[in-house]
Amino acid sequence: MGVFLEEILVYGVVAIFVAVVFGAYLLKLRRRTKTVEAKIEVAKQEGLHEPVSLHPVVDVNSCIQSGACIKACPEKDILGIRNGKATAINASQCIGHGACFHACPTEAISLHIGTEKRGVDLPHVDQSFETNVKGIYIAGEMGGMGLIKNAVEQGKQAVENLAKNIKGNGSLEYDLVIVGAGPAGISASLQAQKLGLKYLTLEQDSLGGTVYTFPRAKIVMTSPMDLPLHGKVKLFETSKDKLLTLWNEVLDKNNIIIHENKKVEEIKPHNNGFEVIVKNGESYTTKKVLLTIGRRGSPRKLGIPGEVSQKVAYRLIESEMIKDKNVVVVGGGDSAIESSLLLMEQNRVTLSYRKDKFSRLKPKNNQKIQDAVTQKQLNLILNSNLVSIEEKLVKIKIESGEIKELKNDLVYIFAGGELPIQFLKNAGINITKKFGEAILTKKK
Repeated sequence: MGVFLEEILVYGVVAIFVAVVFGAYLLKLRRRTKTVEAKIEVAKQEGLHEPVSLHPVVDVNSCIQSGACIKACPEKDILGIRNGKATAINASQCIGHGACFHACPTEAISLHIGTEKRGVDLPHVDQSFETNVKGIYIAGEMGGMGLIKNAVEQGKQAVENLAKNIKGNGSLEYDLVIVGAGPAGISASLQAQKLGLKYLTLEQDSLGGTVYTFPRAKIVMTSPMDLPLHGKVKLFETSKDKLLTLWNEVLDKNNIIIHENKKVEEIKPHNNGFEVIVKNGESYTTKKVLLTIGRRGSPRKLGIPGEVSQKVAYRLIESEMIKDKNVVVVGGGDSAIESSLLLMEQNRVTLSYRKDKFSRLKPKNNQKIQDAVTQKQLNLILNSNLVSIEEKLVKIKIESGEIKELKNDLVYIFAGGELPIQFLKNAGINITKKFGEAILTKKK
């Protein structure tokens, strides 16, 4: 009888212990869920919950709450655990590196482009990066992968694939013309050099493409990459300057020339290949074309009097060289905010934005701009529109309808970019609007 009571007592203690542990687990789960739900609510209010491009989608039936996806993401707070399953929080902040996809032990995550409500225009590209126009390939941001590491890998793979199908045609000048010298274009140029192709790389602006236009201090890389003719680049939290310096060193070492300020305006069939026509009238014939252009295309103009002026720019390159100027920055995105924060250090800055509040800003940028306004480090005018630009002043229409005149030396316009959709269509490339379709799915 005594042994029986002892067993009951032991089992009772174990049961109580299990109940306490399980209760503590449920309490922790409930608290974690409430925290995540609060973050989701804030993200919705700030316009960050709805994805704008590539983003993770979780299969709740496969998720086992390992947390591996959350730990793997260098952006933080893109994903969280709610009710025991992973879920998106700040989906619009995802930059598509796929770390969560690769880290998930149960393959519960896939990467999608667009949503049911918001479509994203993408060209038709197969697994070899070839479009529906045989001989024209697309890699990098325009194909839906914007992260530098992914763009570098795609540029390399695209050249590897197209090189297999290059046939002799002595009447054409080049084996390959690469259009764009951003991350994918630089990688493609290095791979073409490695494979001994006769190629030419054209860039409408400067080496680095979109990366070149970022503010100097902007962090542009959060994970390592494998660069052809160089090897593994083990850089974390890398600034624009460091990355551009690396690229220049690798290109110089391999005697690769990037032809800058060569905007391609037309690609048309020519003698079983293509003729690539540049804005200045030059043209080149080639067997293959690889497009590594960004999604922004050409800067969007405001179309106001005085916009065609030397004092107007659509990108900020060397902010430290600008001192003691009256500057107006137009825009409400991260580029406008980051540029304003840099310019205000040595100048008198007015930030004009057409809406009544910012949305889709990175949380740090949102906090920094609010702090700057509170401390009167810059002048913020919401619900405003720039209506004209003159030699020594600008005119801004404010919410009341009144036109304000501000002393002005420089104007920076960050109104986004016009997607080069028409350019692609003119080349015969099919474009489809993707509504929440998977780009990366379960590993095989």
